[in-house]
Amino acid sequence: MKEKTILLVEDDPDDEALTLRALRKNNIANQVIVARDGAEALDYLFASGAYAGRDTSVVPQVVLLDLKLPKVDGLEVLRRLRADERTRLIPVVILTSSKEDQDIINGYSLGANSYICKPVEFEQFREAARQLGLYWLVLNMPPPEGKRS
Repeated sequence: MKEKTILLVEDDPDDEALTLRALRKNNIANQVIVARDGAEALDYLFASGAYAGRDTSVVPQVVLLDLKLPKVDGLEVLRRLRADERTRLIPVVILTSSKEDQDIINGYSLGANSYICKPVEFEQFREAARQLGLYWLVLNMPPPEGKRS
């Protein structure tokens, strides 16, 4: 069984550090790939650009996706993910500071599996990370390998 990787798409260095720290504090030792903008996330997912030639059989168990990203915004990343047979079934959790109704509606309309507003306090964030890890990495049953398309 392949390692369950997490793709974290986050442009804010403080939020990136906070997320990684919260995952570690909850003993979530899975490999975390960090993409710092939407274009880098798409390059990783589709093995292009700096990630050309990477093993595309290694599919993230879950994508933690911020919405407000440089180059390509989170909603466009989600749109492209869902439009491609190779990536359309990857679980995507929008993890953002936006509580705007339209962002929530757009996220779900484009196929997000979950929408979580980033808690401000570390202990709340740590608990959110614990629950995310428990559900998406332990409890959730992904499509069988080779059956994603």
